[in-house]
Amino acid sequence: MASSPSVTVEFSPKHSLPTKQPVAEEAKAHCLKWLPSDSASPSHFQKIVAELIGTFILIFAGCGSILVNKIQSLTIVGIGLVWGLVLIAMIYTVGHISGAHFNPAVTLAFAATRKLPWKQVPMYMLAQVLGATLASLTLRILFHEQDNIQPTVTQYKDTTSDLEAVAWEFIVTFILMFTISGVATDHRASKDVAGVVIGVTVLFNVVISGPITGASMNPARSIGPAVVSGVYKNLWVYIVAPIIGALAAAMVYSILRVPKPVAEKPEETKSTINQLYPHADP
Repeated sequence: MASSPSVTVEFSPKHSLPTKQPVAEEAKAHCLKWLPSDSASPSHFQKIVAELIGTFILIFAGCGSILVNKIQSLTIVGIGLVWGLVLIAMIYTVGHISGAHFNPAVTLAFAATRKLPWKQVPMYMLAQVLGATLASLTLRILFHEQDNIQPTVTQYKDTTSDLEAVAWEFIVTFILMFTISGVATDHRASKDVAGVVIGVTVLFNVVISGPITGASMNPARSIGPAVVSGVYKNLWVYIVAPIIGALAAAMVYSILRVPKPVAEKPEETKSTINQLYPHADP
């Protein structure tokens, strides 16, 4: 009986099974690249410097436009544009460092709603007042041809009562802080346009209430010119009303806020990915 033919199958090295799975490796690398990288947050000192310089530039440009208006008419719309545009510029310049408050009332409102540690509040406010004062002093030196910088001091007309002035400053500051709370602190909002929205809010607040009360909305903005010019009349209005307005707006917006979804920590996410793709190297 003839023997059956035998068949020998040889495996070439080039056809051997791979020790790693390319698909798993690619999938793991794709997942890991979207994890946030470890980066150091700004130090407290950096935040204070950012607030000081940002407030200086804000007051220098905003109050500077008021003095320029005495030389070349800008109208209230032009002055409002300067305030709004310089605020937009500063928000995008140092907002990622300090939050771009430039305003003690905003800082207090953030602290009251747990968006800022209370221990950072005193230095924030000191930097803001110091920046506003230095800006006012600089303007006084540069505009020496004018007798003083009293036009930059926030005052309201004699026909406006103290209560009306408080109401005006409360309302415009409430509008400003309510806007900030919505576009800058709510995780559902688009942060890319936050600076523009806040700047536009300051613009229309200045246009509406500027001719009546000066549209301070900011204790530092009023304290700086008052210290340099030596005019402290009705200064309490521009300290008390903006603070109350900002606190009220932050509290009211907290009613509209929803809890932020709890996200996994990067380390936990990496551990999960490693469990899914144990043999893949990114």
